[in-house]
Amino acid sequence: MFNVALYEPEIPPNTGNIMRLCANSGCNLHLIKPLSFSLNDKLLRRAGLDYREYADVKQWDDLGELLGQVNRDRVFAITTKGSVHHSKAEFQEGDVFLFGPESRGLPAEVLGLMPQDRKLRLPMLPNSRSLNLSNAAAVVVYEAWRQLGFATAR
Repeated sequence: MFNVALYEPEIPPNTGNIMRLCANSGCNLHLIKPLSFSLNDKLLRRAGLDYREYADVKQWDDLGELLGQVNRDRVFAITTKGSVHHSKAEFQEGDVFLFGPESRGLPAEVLGLMPQDRKLRLPMLPNSRSLNLSNAAAVVVYEAWRQLGFATAR
């Protein structure tokens, strides 16, 4: 399926919600350190309910470690600084959706690693800053899954 990568996530309930999203959609979840919380955090567990056991979650010491294990040509940065709407990208199984920390998004040095056509933006009304991280992840995952005809869904 797909891979959701959270770069230095900060808010446990967002990660718990994304963990639940990944468990229900067949995505792998990649957490890139440092994390601002423990995976045993009460708020993460509450948001993720009992889905932790159904989610494939990996932790990485840094982004370079993850990028060394995936097809770098299929990594998409989800950012308000992107110019391509997420629905315009043509997704494939195995793609990686990279999201930044809630308070600041992906840093310039990470965005600098990405070609312009793989910096995706979710459309919003003018003067809107950003969507909640777990909502943004759900929008991207379901658009990508829709493009594959919801393969593996019941």
